[in-house]
Amino acid sequence: MADPFLTLIILACVGVAIILVLGLGGFAGGGAFNKKHANKLMRYRIAAQFVAVLMILAYVYFRK
Repeated sequence: MADPFLTLIILACVGVAIILVLGLGGFAGGGAFNKKHANKLMRYRIAAQFVAVLMILAYVYFRK
């Protein structure tokens, strides 16, 4: 069975990728969606990336 914490890390990375794709799609399409949601999506991506990196660091630290 896979390590549950590793599964959470993978889900966090997938979440970051989804937010990134949404932001890039909005940027590419431009228009009202981009004006309304660009900064919010960037903040969400940065927060999700921060959480994912902390989880990766904790995983590496405790797996020694």
